[in-house]
Amino acid sequence: MTTAERHAPSAAAEDTTSVLVTRATRQLSQLVREEMRLARAEMTEKGRRFGAGGGLFGGAGLVGVLAAQALVVAVIAALALVLPVWASALVVTAGLAAIAALLAVAGKRQVTKAVPPTPEQTIDSVKADVAEIKEKAHR
Repeated sequence: MTTAERHAPSAAAEDTTSVLVTRATRQLSQLVREEMRLARAEMTEKGRRFGAGGGLFGGAGLVGVLAAQALVVAVIAALALVLPVWASALVVTAGLAAIAALLAVAGKRQVTKAVPPTPEQTIDSVKADVAEIKEKAHR
């Protein structure tokens, strides 16, 4: 037997390798499908939980607004001990309007800082990457 014959794979070894590759490909495909099913089931469950959590947050927000309204009424009632009721309501309304104005100004400032709503640094970085790739491709 020559050295070439000893190192050459036999037909049985090639068949075994091709069978193994085919089996591995099939198993990998099956594994990917099963993982996708698992991911879909997991995301469905998480979606349900997010929905329930969002509903609970909405309920909490509504109850919070009602509590704030009750607090406003309590403040008006407390001021009504020293002022007429109409004057107490006017004072509380003016205070709430002032707070709303401050929040609006602060919100406008934040929105102004966020304009334009594009990821400018990322766009610049991607443009630089593309230019770099083009430059290296021309070399």
